[in-house]
Amino acid sequence: MGETFALDLKAFAEKAKANVGVVVRKTSIDLLTATVLRTPVGNPDLWKNKHPPKGYVGGRLRANWNVSLVTPDETTTDAIDKTGGVTISRGSEALAKADGKQDIYIMNSQPYAIPIEYGHSAVQAPAGMVRVSVAEFQAFVDRAAASVVNE
Repeated sequence: MGETFALDLKAFAEKAKANVGVVVRKTSIDLLTATVLRTPVGNPDLWKNKHPPKGYVGGRLRANWNVSLVTPDETTTDAIDKTGGVTISRGSEALAKADGKQDIYIMNSQPYAIPIEYGHSAVQAPAGMVRVSVAEFQAFVDRAAASVVNE
């Protein structure tokens, strides 16, 4: 039995090693998805001043999550993505190229992203977007690794 267990562990390790890129991609997509979906979309009903600024359209902060490999992407866009679907899809496309060896950046360069992360949106994102998602990181890794081993 001891030899079988050792062989099973060796097979697991070999399979996991061969699929590092898959685990990295799946984990990164989960982290991106959680962060984007936690990013609040302005809701004037929840604001102290119920009147949005002239020209305001909610969903810009969600649309500004950028994914890049090797170097950070600090660009911003005027695009709107209320549901987050377009942003997650765009980020997933970038992550499809990750091999598990290069740095992955998931960033939002809107100037108000940091205030939102640290409590400015006390009703919609009181604990932020990134910090809450990063707290789930190990669960994302575990789920990705289990899916690779079970394939």
